[in-house]
Order: sequence, then C-alpha cells, then structure tokens
Amino acid sequence: MSKREVVFPANRHALYEEHGYSAAIRSGDLLFVSGQVGSLPDGSTEPDFTRQVELAFDNLQATLAAAGCTLDDIVDVTTFHTDPQNQFDRVMQVKQKVFPVKPYPNWTAVGVTWLAGFDFEIKVIARVPQ
Repeated sequence: MSKREVVFPANRHALYEEHGYSAAIRSGDLLFVSGQVGSLPDGSTEPDFTRQVELAFDNLQATLAAAGCTLDDIVDVTTFHTDPQNQFDRVMQVKQKVFPVKPYPNWTAVGVTWLAGFDFEIKVIARVPQ
C-alpha cells in the first residue's frame, strides 16, 4: 500500500469535485477525514440547521465506512460553527445521539465567520482497524 490512500464514500457528493478535495486520506493506520458538512447530494446546503448537522454526521459516517471505520474509531474531533452561542445546544443534541455513551471522543469546537455557505462542519482523525 502506498503511504497515502485517498478514500471516498459511496455517496460521494458534488462538493468533492467542485472544490477539488478528498473526503479522507489514509496514512498508515490513521484516517484524516476532511471537514464534512450538511450538504445535499447536489452539494447545496441543507437549510434547516439541525438537519444540516445531522447530514454532516451522516456524511462523516459514510466516509468512515468507506475506509472500514466506525464512529468508535474516532480519536480526534474538530467542529466549526458560524454562530456557536446560538447553535451549540442543537449541535449537542445531535452529538448525544451520535455519541451516547463514554468514552466520548476528544473534541475541539471553533467559532468561525464563514464555511462556504454552511453553518457547521466536522473533521476527524480516526484509527483504521487492523
């Protein structure tokens, strides 16, 4: 296997081609997942914020699955929020559904001013099972 392997989920959305990036890169036993957003299949933004967060997690899970990973393989999470004070409660509601029990992944949340038309983005690093 090469040192770097590009990973794309089966439900590859239009943003990968439009913006020229990979859904994830596998390097050794680590998977570096690009920021996943709540995009519809055509690459457009889901207008409902809570549903946008749910779709971002759905896209994340599809990308993890394409590399043979699950949510349990995540070791690091970074999320980006355009309006953290007003969005964080809804993000936490979705997070509790996705990660209902300990041990929770470590997590860094960052407030930003722009996410290419989206309001939430999640990127992770996961360990690929052997």
